Amino acid sequence: MSTLTKILIVLLTISSIFLCGIVVTYVANADNYRDQYNKQRADRDGLQENVASLTEQLNNKIAEKDDLGGRLSREIASLNTQISTLKRDLKAANEEKKILVQRVSNMASVVETSSQTAGEQGQLLKDTLAELNKLQAEQIKLSAELDDTSAMLLEKFAIIQTLEIEKKRLLEEKTELQSRLDRLFLPTGKLPTAPVIVTPEKDIARPTTVTARDIGLKGLVTAVDLKNKMASISIGTADGVKEGMKFHVIRGDKFICDILIIDTDAEEAVGALELVQEQPRAGDVVSTEL
Repeated sequence: MSTLTKILIVLLTISSIFLCGIVVTYVANADNYRDQYNKQRADRDGLQENVASLTEQLNNKIAEKDDLGGRLSREIASLNTQISTLKRDLKAANEEKKILVQRVSNMASVVETSSQTAGEQGQLLKDTLAELNKLQAEQIKLSAELDDTSAMLLEKFAIIQTLEIEKKRLLEEKTELQSRLDRLFLPTGKLPTAPVIVTPEKDIARPTTVTARDIGLKGLVTAVDLKNKMASISIGTADGVKEGMKFHVIRGDKFICDILIIDTDAEEAVGALELVQEQPRAGDVVSTEL
């Protein structure tokens, strides 16, 4: 055997060993890549299921919020009607009370000047006083019903705000899961499909805002309820304030917030706080014009 033949045999042996090493390395790496691919595909499928579940929950919450918002709007309209009726009844009771008080005064003077009909006038006076007491009791009852109705109205507004917060939280969770799904798709060269919102968002039902720019009303904040986001002002229906008007709260030259009027009285009005930049306080100026 020649030297050249031996050299060729040695080179062939080394090449075979090197080729075997390459094959073993390739097989090992192929198994590793396959495991990574299977794991990423399982993670992607899990995230897609989570996104689908959260999307369904979000749609259910949105539908529930819309349904509850509609029912609350109808209840609020009904409560506003009841409040108006109670105010009219209270006003009528006050007027009747004034008439009865005047009658009592007149009867008292008649009793003092007419000794012959003292017995009849005394009985009439007692009946009138009893009727007056009855009207006062009805007035107290109407006032209590008005307070209960206002409290129910504030509770409905709180429920709507709670539903808005829950809706925002679900949207944030959906966005986070979509981002994670995008990161899993990018290594494979695929692009995820953009989520489609099935149910459009709807605004909360609010009272129609009355344009009051031409009136130019001004007053002061008399009380603030930060817990319920409510405030009262020093002017009322006697000054031209109506439900649905919007007042701007100003401190010096600085805008504080808006007040949307939801209930009015002769001397004052109550509204919900909007666009709050700072916490309002008693003494701040309110105006329909900035």
